[in-house]
Amino acid sequence: MNKVVEDFAALVAPDIPDEKIDLLQAALIFARPEYPALDRSRYLDVIQNFANRVHLRRGTSEDPAHTIASINVVLFHEEGLSGNQAEFYDPRNSYLNEVLDRKLGIPISLSVIYMEVARRVGLPVFGVGLPGHFLLKHYDLNGNQIFIDPYVAGRLLSPAECQTRLDEVYSGQLPLQPEFLHSVSKRQILTRMLNNLRSIYISQRNFKKALTVIDFILAIHPRSPDDLRQRALLRYNEGMLRAAIEDLEEYLRLAPDASDAEEMKQTVLSIRRSIAMMN
Repeated sequence: MNKVVEDFAALVAPDIPDEKIDLLQAALIFARPEYPALDRSRYLDVIQNFANRVHLRRGTSEDPAHTIASINVVLFHEEGLSGNQAEFYDPRNSYLNEVLDRKLGIPISLSVIYMEVARRVGLPVFGVGLPGHFLLKHYDLNGNQIFIDPYVAGRLLSPAECQTRLDEVYSGQLPLQPEFLHSVSKRQILTRMLNNLRSIYISQRNFKKALTVIDFILAIHPRSPDDLRQRALLRYNEGMLRAAIEDLEEYLRLAPDASDAEEMKQTVLSIRRSIAMMN
């Protein structure tokens, strides 16, 4: 495990309660392989600056609606953060340093920025893992859910409008389910961000970068058979034969009854023969 993955794993280790995970730090750390000179303190200061301005704008008001409006003004009107509709699958949309520098992001990266500013001004908001379109929610004083869409300048949504978001992504083929609006954990947020990057890099056939992303995913979910299997195949593709064997053997240990278990056993034997022929 390289140093950057070790630093990331230290923030998301299983013994750390999810609510104690530093979401912003973790998201900035997984950007380091792509941006080795990244100065995390600079971006922490940027987020704190946003929060300070929200404090000034809302004044002494404790009305959550006023706080939400103040966050929206600072992030989307003053700073100009917006959804990158023209290049939605640009990997830069998933790295918070790029989102903050370019003022462009996708729903989940913009939501993380919003969450971190909200936390610093005392507004409890929670991630909502709506399929295809990440959202936030806040509970008002009456316990009602208020949904916030940072991808569209912090627009407030009703549950019916959440269905509209689904319709835009799935062409009306996916009805809204109650569980789609449940809060998600910080580990789930980080995993979703990383899965987005993995999908992009694999679609670009940039397997080296995809492999790095899977290292971070496995730091969160070290016993995930599917991720181990994929990392093994990517490692094999990159010529990391012994590491591929280690992953496949761990995959078979964790999922001995997998439908492809026999195929993976044969793959291990084939890789071992390849290694023997090199010696």
